[in-house]
Amino acid sequence: MKRWFARFMYGRYGGDSLNNLLIWISVGLLLLAYIPYLWPMSILAYGVLIYTIFRTLSRNIPRRRAEEAAYLRVRSRFAKKRALRKQIRRERKTHRYFKCPACHAMLRVPRGKGEIVVTCPRCGKKTDKKT
Repeated sequence: MKRWFARFMYGRYGGDSLNNLLIWISVGLLLLAYIPYLWPMSILAYGVLIYTIFRTLSRNIPRRRAEEAAYLRVRSRFAKKRALRKQIRRERKTHRYFKCPACHAMLRVPRGKGEIVVTCPRCGKKTDKKT
């Protein structure tokens, strides 16, 4: 049976992190479907589950990889923001963070230096900030 399944899956895309997310979304929607008047969520949950199975068994590997890459780009954007918020919280007593007015890059300056001129390393714009 194991060899049969391995032969069956040969040339197919298989599972990835986007499939894992879609399965968790489907489980969440199925749990919501138990609430009265939210039974249409079960139809949506089964649709997501069918799409997950379709992605797993798909032979169009470049297309599935492109979908995964797009998902990972979005996920990494959120992970970077979360890491920055964690760093800001950890260093809140020693440093001050603010955005560059020109390019919106996040700048970090030490606290307690008074009025200073900060040069953005990305765009080179100089701004006056109070630390």
